[in-house]
Amino acid sequence: MDTLKSKPALFTPALSLLLATLALAGCATTTPMLDDHFGEAVNAAKAQQTLNPDASLNTDAVAGVDGQAAKGAVDRYQRSFVQPPASTNIFNIGVGSGGVGSSGMSSGGTGTLR
Repeated sequence: MDTLKSKPALFTPALSLLLATLALAGCATTTPMLDDHFGEAVNAAKAQQTLNPDASLNTDAVAGVDGQAAKGAVDRYQRSFVQPPASTNIFNIGVGSGGVGSSGMSSGGTGTLR
């Protein structure tokens, strides 16, 4: 009977030590390596998508577009916001054209289904 009473006395400090170790391990940070490299992927993608990183330093005039064509393009672009072009309804293309063979059903020629 004495052995049963002595086991909890030895088990309690070991359990306390195990719980304290687990609690301290939970407080350890694992992100220093991640924080050191944060943003590198975005910066690499931006660098790969930039054709000429020094383009802002070039003060030469743009070649290939005359002033009149450029003004027309800009004016047309601005007008597109005032009155955008009418869009077509793509859901009505080829549907309900009224012909007998269009839907595979015959309506009797009156235009209404029976």
